[in-house]
Amino acid sequence: MEGKRLYKSNRDKKLAGVCGGIAEYFEIDSTIVRLAWVLFCCMGGSGLLAYIVAALVMPNSDIY
Repeated sequence: MEGKRLYKSNRDKKLAGVCGGIAEYFEIDSTIVRLAWVLFCCMGGSGLLAYIVAALVMPNSDIY
């Protein structure tokens, strides 16, 4: 029994693939995720820290 897993994207990658991986997980457009991430960065800067942590913690996808 294998469920959905959150991975960094290798196909939809701009910096580290975090937004692309989140978009693939929730099956939405990655542009929406990137815009939301920019909003989080503008509202106090916590989005930048969260992106760095996610880039370090999330494993890479095996699918190319």
